[in-house]
This record gives sequence, structure tokens and C-alpha cells, in this order.
Amino acid sequence: MSKKNVLIVDDEIHILELLKYNLENNNYHVIQAETGEEALIKLKNNSIDIVLLDLMLPGIDGIEVLKKIRGSEQYKKLPVIMLTAKNEEFDTVIGLEMGADDYVGKPFGIHEVLARMKALLRRTKENVEVSTQQEDEQTLHIGELIINKLTHEVIIRDKNLDLPYKEFELLYLLVKNKGRVFDRQYLLDKVWGYDYYGETRTVDVHIRSLRKKI
Repeated sequence: MSKKNVLIVDDEIHILELLKYNLENNNYHVIQAETGEEALIKLKNNSIDIVLLDLMLPGIDGIEVLKKIRGSEQYKKLPVIMLTAKNEEFDTVIGLEMGADDYVGKPFGIHEVLARMKALLRRTKENVEVSTQQEDEQTLHIGELIINKLTHEVIIRDKNLDLPYKEFELLYLLVKNKGRVFDRQYLLDKVWGYDYYGETRTVDVHIRSLRKKI
């Protein structure tokens, strides 16, 4: 099995080395950056499969790096997991609303990071495979809302709605299963692809963001 390329962006050397050591021992190829500027250069010059992105960076901070990733046609679906400190809750919410796929709070356990990376990469692969297949039902209609699974287009009241990747997946799941009630754990498993029991606001933030936009 070929190694996945991971871009780790953090200005704390010990965190970079900790992640590098453990990820390489789990068959990942690690590329490191200590600043936002360096991260964007490394992203441009390498084929990256997933990004671990610290929020608090010198120069261009993690939020700005995330904006540039999600604003790029080439990288807008690139899996991004934020690394956040306990006192960065506000920035964490902003990051999720900007399109980060998930976050891990510092201090973190390496097994949690590995599990989330594996799940996110698996879900990304599955979604790519689905998008290359011909499906009987590519478009969902509900009221004034139209969702195209193949092109990832969302139209509401004749206007295109630009949604981050995970918000789209969450909306599609909910609309396709209209009338059903899902708990947070089910949504985490189906959209993010892992079983997680802990203090995560990932689902809550994405639901709130969708409500504002729709």
C-alpha cells in the first residue's frame, strides 16, 4: 500500500517531531512546515493527501491558510484537521465554519490523531469513488432546495450556495433521509467516518452553519 503524504503545520518543534515519528511508524510520509507561508509553499510543491494544521502560527495564521486552501479549486476538498489548544475555542468554531473537516485539541493522544486521519482519508476515498460512478439519483429536490451529488452543487431559491465539503455531505445525508432523526454519533460516523465519544463540537458547528445559510 502506497504511503499517504501528510502536511503537518505547527510552530512547536516538539509537536512536529512527535507527529512525524508516530506517523512515519504508521506508514505515512510526513512533510513539515513551521509557518503559514511555508505551509502554502509545501502544499504547492508536493502532492498532499491530508493536512494537520495548527491554528496559532507566526505570520499567516491557520485560519488564513485554511481560507486559501478552501478558496482553491485544486485543494478545496483536501482533508484538513485542525490542531487547537484548549483556549482557542472561538478560533476552533471559526475554523470549522471555514471548512475544516475536524479538529483535535492539544494536548492530544496520538491514537486519536491516527484514528481521525484514517477515517477521514477513508471517507474521502469513498466519496471520490462514488463521484466517479453513475448513480440513478444524483439530484435531490426538496422545496426550493436542489442538491446535486455528482457536481456538489447546492441551489436554494435559484441561487447557488457555496458549502464547504463536510457541510455539503451533512446536508445531503439529512435531505436524502428527510423525516428521520439522527443522533450526533450517527452523523459523525456517516459523514466523518469514525466512532468518537468525547467533547467534540464538530457536528454542532456544521449544523449551526447550515441553518444560517439555508
